[in-house]
Amino acid sequence: MTTPTIARTRAELGELLAARRRAGEQVGLVPTMGALHEGHASLMGVARERIGSGPLVVSIFVNPLQFGAGEDLDRYPRTLEADLLVCEKEGVDIVFAPAVEEVYPGGEPVIRIEPGPLGGELEGRSRPGHFAGMLIVVAKLFGLVRPDVAVFGEKDYQQLALIRQMAADLCLGVDVVGAPTVREPDGLALSSRNRYLDDDQRLEATCLSRALYAAQAEAAYGLEVALDAARAEIRGAGDVDLDYLEIRRPDLTPLPAEVPPGTEARILIAARVGTTRLIDNMPLTLGPTAPAGTATPEGGS
Repeated sequence: MTTPTIARTRAELGELLAARRRAGEQVGLVPTMGALHEGHASLMGVARERIGSGPLVVSIFVNPLQFGAGEDLDRYPRTLEADLLVCEKEGVDIVFAPAVEEVYPGGEPVIRIEPGPLGGELEGRSRPGHFAGMLIVVAKLFGLVRPDVAVFGEKDYQQLALIRQMAADLCLGVDVVGAPTVREPDGLALSSRNRYLDDDQRLEATCLSRALYAAQAEAAYGLEVALDAARAEIRGAGDVDLDYLEIRRPDLTPLPAEVPPGTEARILIAARVGTTRLIDNMPLTLGPTAPAGTATPEGGS
């Protein structure tokens, strides 16, 4: 294992990448906010597979622009020493860990990136401004690193969809890759926010993934049956406040009124467990919607 080099400034990052870029090597980027876990490590592995021996950059930056009023910016975990060990294990070449003033030297940027209608839906309804702030920092990282490949986790699926759209619409020349969600043995999606849960809340939180698996199991019987199966899992949980539970197309546009058999879709969920807000999602394949009055399989309602 090679200890990654830490770049704290734009200049240091540029110097570290210049020679390898001139040599024609592929550059990979995994943007993170730190507090790294096995899910982040899996993203680094996907990036390494894509770029071969080229330089792999992991950014560690808690972006204030994507936190709204009352959110957990101040208590968001900062664990750089532990994060560097994860990066070392995964063969990361460069860790870009800038201060806020380095990323936003003139304060908040005047030019913004408008996330479009999707930015105000799902997560955007509960977190106004979140996606605009996220897209700004990702665009800055793309400009600073100029990666050939950037890898993001599918757990933050709406974020991934918006970044893909931004890269396409603005011709950024980055291959935006989604990596599957990594889960605990009990199904809970790995997240830096899981550490906020106490033991009882940690157990309750598994209802999110159970709801998604239940929907997958019933998806062949149609959209409403799948949603009902998911809702039943949430109703059986205790200290869980559901924000949204929706099934959409893979690009997160709404499904048609009549869903053709074999339609690929995505089910997305967000809920507050205690004071901690968690999100999750899974792919599923929808069958025909069951006609009114048709008996549904056990587990539907």
